[in-house]
Amino acid sequence: MSIENTGRNGDGVMPTPPDANGQAAILLVESLMHGLIAQRVITVADALEIVDIAAEAEADVWSEPPDETADPGGPGAILAGISRSLRLDASGV
Repeated sequence: MSIENTGRNGDGVMPTPPDANGQAAILLVESLMHGLIAQRVITVADALEIVDIAAEAEADVWSEPPDETADPGGPGAILAGISRSLRLDASGV
């Protein structure tokens, strides 16, 4: 009996597992941004601008805007998630 690897899209290629160091770095940066907002060092608008600049830079690298739906673990999705998280700070939740 053999188990066929059909991959996420049925193409036989398994997705690359997330990079633990990269995930830790992203969590650290996001936590730092929330901490700076909480201590009133930067505003939510400042933090969102930083995320927008990062999204623009990522889009420049790939010549198209990041698409959070195309790759749920890709840079576009990660930046969109951080943006949503920061917007919770803006709403006071």
